[in-house]
Amino acid sequence: MTKVDFYLLTSRQPQASKRFTCKLIEKVYRLGHQVYIQVEDQAQAQEMDDLLWTFRQGSFVPHALVNSEEATGTPVLIGYDGEPGGKLELLINLGAEVPAFFSRFQRVAEVIGPDETHRHAGRQRYRYYRDHGCSLETHELNF
Repeated sequence: MTKVDFYLLTSRQPQASKRFTCKLIEKVYRLGHQVYIQVEDQAQAQEMDDLLWTFRQGSFVPHALVNSEEATGTPVLIGYDGEPGGKLELLINLGAEVPAFFSRFQRVAEVIGPDETHRHAGRQRYRYYRDHGCSLETHELNF
């Protein structure tokens, strides 16, 4: 059974959701886990790629876009247009919809921003996961 964690962020600071996501990715990577980050499109994939290089001075999170030459053996992958290959443990979903392949992951993280559009979409995804028998946990963070 897939465990899904919802991270409800309250900060309205610009880029707060993206900074939190980068810190979460860094923490999971340092714990030795394989991560797939699901984004909406190429532009968001490139933005996440750039942020993981620059979000914090001295941070190093080896990552690559799924279809790039660097993807093989990289512990953190970013993609948007299909199911990733390989053995990955954590899915961080930054997309608006639940990926059809979510159940192949042990864990899923949903990062929900403070605005009502994100909250509404997050509630829909919560119901979807609940209806599919997932173990759900919610974390409210002042981030």
